[in-house]
Amino acid sequence: QVQLVESGGGLVQAGGSLRLSCAASGRTFTYYAMGWFRQAPGKEREFVGTIDWGTGRSSRYYADSVKGRFTISRDNAKNTVYLQMNSLKPEDTAVYYCAAALYGDRVTERYEYTYWGQGTQVTVSS
Repeated sequence: QVQLVESGGGLVQAGGSLRLSCAASGRTFTYYAMGWFRQAPGKEREFVGTIDWGTGRSSRYYADSVKGRFTISRDNAKNTVYLQMNSLKPEDTAVYYCAAALYGDRVTERYEYTYWGQGTQVTVSS
C-alpha cells in the first residue's frame, strides 16, 4: 500500500511559477513510476507528466501542453516527487493529482496507475 499526499498548490498570476510536491509512504518508493495528472472543472482528468521508476536518472515524459514549462523530478531519499511549473497560464487551472505505478516505464494512461493522492488546487489568474 502506498499513500500519496500532494501539497504546494495555490493561486498564482499568469506567467508565475509553482512547485507541487507529492510525498509517498512506504519503503519501496524507487520501484514506482510517479505521474502527475490534472482535472479542470467539467473536463476529464488528463496526463501532465511522469518519471520512470528507479534509482538512477529516470526518464521523464510530458504532455505537449506543458512541455518546456513543467519539470518533474524525484528525490528518492525523501520519498517525494515534484512538479515545477513555470510560465503558468490560466488554462493550467485544475486540481493536480500525483499517482504511482509499480515498475512503470513511460506510464501515461490513468488506468496504469494504482495509487492516487487526494489532489491539490492550482488556480492561475489572468
